[in-house]
Amino acid sequence: MIRIQGIVKAAQIARSQLQEGVPPSRRLSFQQFVQETLGKIEEICANANMSPSQLPAPSRKAYDFLAQIDLSNLPVASQNSPSVSVQPIRLKNIRNQQQQFLAAIASIVANSQNSHSQTQQLLKSLQKTAAAIEAICTQQNATPAQLNKTSRQTYAWIKFLTDEANLERHLNTTRRTQKLAEKMLWSQMQHPCKTIAVEFINITHLYKGKISPLEASAQINQAFINADDEILAALVRLAFLGKNQEDSQAIKKYALSEEYSEVVLELDLIADTAAENPQGKCYNLDRLFLTLNQEYFGGKMVKPRLSWNRSFTTRKFGHYERGRDRVVLSISLDSDRVPQYVVEFVLYHELLHKQHEGKWVNGRLNVHTPEFRQDEQKFRKYKEADQWLTRLASE
Repeated sequence: MIRIQGIVKAAQIARSQLQEGVPPSRRLSFQQFVQETLGKIEEICANANMSPSQLPAPSRKAYDFLAQIDLSNLPVASQNSPSVSVQPIRLKNIRNQQQQFLAAIASIVANSQNSHSQTQQLLKSLQKTAAAIEAICTQQNATPAQLNKTSRQTYAWIKFLTDEANLERHLNTTRRTQKLAEKMLWSQMQHPCKTIAVEFINITHLYKGKISPLEASAQINQAFINADDEILAALVRLAFLGKNQEDSQAIKKYALSEEYSEVVLELDLIADTAAENPQGKCYNLDRLFLTLNQEYFGGKMVKPRLSWNRSFTTRKFGHYERGRDRVVLSISLDSDRVPQYVVEFVLYHELLHKQHEGKWVNGRLNVHTPEFRQDEQKFRKYKEADQWLTRLASE
């Protein structure tokens, strides 16, 4: 099996450009870049008497991503103005604002009295700040998708917490983790550090921590806010005491779970504010919704916002954002090689999330309740669609 260097990098470059939008001045060069890359891959495969489908998984997926790009219908940098700059927008004070919010969260966690009024005040401040960031982007004929990486990550964190349910989960998990850290360092180990601070923020790594005689501090990926106490305790040990195999394996396993990926995807989608378009290359989500609404919901479900996500994923095919009443499906499904019933099943699955509230069990939010699974299996081609998605995810 041959390996072709540069395919994955080329796909990453193309994906980044598609997420930002392709300026009219770069449209031709982008088309040539994709066509030439595909041509080189196909030529190398032909010389080796093989097809691109026989490439190693990362290269094959990168090739598939490049091949499914509709070069005649590329997203532009702005729907409002052809002269918009695509230079990343840097917000100077956004990190300071985040630190102020983290301080307010720490205060609420430490003081149970008047916590409701403090939480409501924090919620209003978060909403006001998110609106101000969005206004700044609008003034520059841009969207939060054009923020630089640091500003975009922080904005997504702030926007995520403007949903009251998300904020409550964040506070609850921070409080539990803080108590676990205090119990471990102060009670069990008699560590001399004077203060302990645990924060959940939107970061690329899973966690990081440091400890000294004066302070023990840990930053934990926001996607762990649905974790149970066992996982949180493992994070505390890893952050403050160093790596050990058992805890590391438990954390890595959780990072592959649906609970974790749900939060990661929601954070990623927050800043992806490109115009929502239910019309894909092959499938129209509005039409599919009308069919599913009549067949399974008696025509009574209020249509959520429907959109195709620009990210090409092979593990997470759909997502429902309750706070925005939005269903987003991966463009991995918008292909003529994917049967319509498979796309309908993924959409149906996400619509069930709109219909069913999750249930808290032992401090964790279970979104796939027995009632949810029972309704899910009512889909007319449940087994076929499930098997098809399993195969697609393993490619």
